[in-house]
Amino acid sequence: MVHNDLVLQPGNTPVAGHESMMAVPSSRTPEVPPDVAPKVAPDLAPMAAPEVAPLVAMVGGGQLARMTHQAAIALGQNLRVLATSADEAAAQVTPNVVIGSHSDIDDLRRVAAGAHALTFDHEHVPNELLEKLVAEGVNVAPPPQALVHAQDKLVMRRKLAALGAPVPRYTGIERPDGLEQLDAFAAQVDAPLVVKAVRGGYDGRGVRMARDLADARRIAGDYLANGVGVLVEERVALRRELSALVARSPLGQGAAWPVVETVQRDGICVQVIAPAPQLPDELAGAAQQLALRLAAELGVVGVLAVELFETTGGALLVNELAMRPHNSGHWTMDGSRTSQFEQHLRAVLDYPLGDTDPIVPLTVMANVLGAAAPPAMSLDERLHHLFARMPDAKVHLYGKAERPGRKVGHINFLGTELAELRERAELAAHWLAHGQWTDGWDPHD
Repeated sequence: MVHNDLVLQPGNTPVAGHESMMAVPSSRTPEVPPDVAPKVAPDLAPMAAPEVAPLVAMVGGGQLARMTHQAAIALGQNLRVLATSADEAAAQVTPNVVIGSHSDIDDLRRVAAGAHALTFDHEHVPNELLEKLVAEGVNVAPPPQALVHAQDKLVMRRKLAALGAPVPRYTGIERPDGLEQLDAFAAQVDAPLVVKAVRGGYDGRGVRMARDLADARRIAGDYLANGVGVLVEERVALRRELSALVARSPLGQGAAWPVVETVQRDGICVQVIAPAPQLPDELAGAAQQLALRLAAELGVVGVLAVELFETTGGALLVNELAMRPHNSGHWTMDGSRTSQFEQHLRAVLDYPLGDTDPIVPLTVMANVLGAAAPPAMSLDERLHHLFARMPDAKVHLYGKAERPGRKVGHINFLGTELAELRERAELAAHWLAHGQWTDGWDPHD
C-alpha cells in the first residue's frame, strides 16, 4: 500500500434520535381555546428533508459501470449511467439511466445534469465534447487533458517519453505518405515490429504482430488508408505483463494496490495474480511509484491502470494506460480492503481514499469468456454446479449475452497456494463458459 500523507479529522459521533410515532386519525375535532396557540411535541416536529446523496454520472453502461453501481449503493451514493440500450449490463441494475450515445453532446449533457462528477467506464468519448462540458461547468473526472493519454496511444507515448518514463522504442505515422518512417525505424531497432491503431483498440483489438517489414508496411497502410494513425513499436522480449493500479483524488492524495501479473491469451487477459509472484520488492515499489508519479503528472482523477512489460532483462516498460476501473483490478472486489470501484467513486468525489492492503496472501482472478457456442445448460444451472463443487468461489456475472470470447463475468479465488488457486480458477472459468469440467470431474461419481 502506498499513500501520501493526509490527516483525517475524526467524524462526528452520531446521536440516536427518538423513535417515530404513528398519528392516528380521529373523527372528533378537539376543542381548543381560541387564545391558546397549538403546541407540537418534539417527537412530532416536522422531519428535516433527507440529505441529497452525491450523484456520479458515468459514461458507458458496461460491466465496469455495473460494478461501480454496486459500490455506490454501499456508499449511499447515486450512479447515473449513459447506456446505448436498456439491456446493457449497468442499465439492467441501476434505475438512473440515460439512453444515448457517448458521441452526442446533448446526451452527454443529459447524463451530466446535476451530477457532482462525470466519469467513464470507457475512454471513447470525443475529447472536444468533454472540453465543451468542462467549459459549461461540468466536473469531468478524469479531465480531458488527462484522458487523452488513455485515448490516443501516440499522444501517450510522446508524453511518457517527455516525462522520462520507460517505454518501448517507437515511431508514429499519421499519414499514408509517411511509411518511409517505418523503414527507417525498422532499420534502427533491428527487432520484430508491433503495429497498433492509435485509437480505439482494446482486448487485443487494433494490435497486430508483424511477421516482417513488408507485413508491417501492409498492416500500417491498411490502417492509414482508413484514416487511422498507427504506432509502430519494437516487439519487446517479455518475461511477463504486469499492471500497477493506483488512484488519485483532486486533492492530490494517492493510493496504490499491489502490482499484479496479468496472463494474456490471444490478446485477452484470462487471469490476474495478485500480488505478482516472485516480483522483487524493489521492482514492485518502482512500478507503484511510477504509476503514482504518472497519475500526478498527467492530472488523473480516479483510478489509473498502468499496464507494464517486465522484460527478460528485468526492466519495466510502460505499455498502455487506462483511466477508469480496469480488468486487472477486479481481484480487489474480494481480495482488497477497498475495491477499485469504491476507490474510483471516492476519488472522483474527493473523499479520503481507502486502504488498499490485500486481505489474504494471494488472490487469483479468472475472466469468464464466452464459448464458441453457448452450452445447452443455462448459465444459472452452471453456477449452481460450480458452487456445489467450489463453494468458496466469488463469482461476478455481468448480465451479458454469451458470445465467443466475450467477457461475461469473472471469478475470484482467495488463499495461500498459488498453483492450486490458478488451477481452480482455470477450471471454474472454463466450466462457467463451456459447461464442461476439463479435469473430468463428475458430481455423480
